[in-house]
Amino acid sequence: MPQTVSPELQKAIARPLSNNFRIEPKTAEEWKGIVATLAASAAKRLPQLRSSLHVRAESRSIGGVGTFVLTPETIAPANRNRVLVHLHGGAYIFSPGESGTLEAILMAHYGKIKVISVDYRMPPDHPFPAALEDAVAVWKEVVKTHKPANIGVFGTSASGGLTLATVLRLKELRAPLPGAIAVGTPSADLTKTGDTWYTNEYIDCVNPSYDVLISAAKRLNAGGHDLKEPLLSPVYGDFDGFPPAILISGTRDVLLSDTVRTHRKLRNAGVEADLHVFEGQSHAQYLSGQSASPEAQEAYGQIARFFQRHLGK
Repeated sequence: MPQTVSPELQKAIARPLSNNFRIEPKTAEEWKGIVATLAASAAKRLPQLRSSLHVRAESRSIGGVGTFVLTPETIAPANRNRVLVHLHGGAYIFSPGESGTLEAILMAHYGKIKVISVDYRMPPDHPFPAALEDAVAVWKEVVKTHKPANIGVFGTSASGGLTLATVLRLKELRAPLPGAIAVGTPSADLTKTGDTWYTNEYIDCVNPSYDVLISAAKRLNAGGHDLKEPLLSPVYGDFDGFPPAILISGTRDVLLSDTVRTHRKLRNAGVEADLHVFEGQSHAQYLSGQSASPEAQEAYGQIARFFQRHLGK
């Protein structure tokens, strides 16, 4: 147990590993059953969280895509003309509907800014490129009412990868790009390639291993496409011209290598990119039930300040 992290994070690290990562659904119905069970459990705590953080949620269709608009009680004066587009995590399979809004609630609160959380389509019914199409559709609608430079896009884990893929796709379409992006421990490479998939295996207490559930989810989402296609694994794409980016990971994170590889590629493309690696944290642990920990508050504070510096007014 590291003594260099907060008592709150130590308690999270000390919990026994969940057996969820060992689940291997065989049919579409099995996938849907697991997704529904986990989503119901996750959604139960969100009304209380919104109430305690004074964040209002509204369901809205934007560009023909379901979204949740999270509005804090107080919007910072500098953010009155700004908005963030949130892409939820969950291996492209999990966290449908309201259950995918946890990170958006936290960002709305800590950033004092309105957040649009995209409830994008997911497998088994809607594999790649459905999620990417929905993210782009929402973006195209939001830029009708906001300057692109005033819009940030962010997400964690699978949606960190989806955030990068969305920018790649917008570049292909020659569409306006966001003013800045925040990429939390991104699934930037759907293959088991990065060093920390091996060195942090079973040390990461949130996402212990690539094998079984995670690899099955990635293959299901790919729908037969090559896992190294840049719009699935954006670390293989062209980052030239990307907006400024902030990246978050932790020393125990199995996706630390993917985060570092993405950061190096952004920097080598001449993109302003900040990398924050938190002591002792496993995959996305600043998000996974640790909203009250000092580390989580610091992570969201860093992201909020990055958007404050880089978004237009």
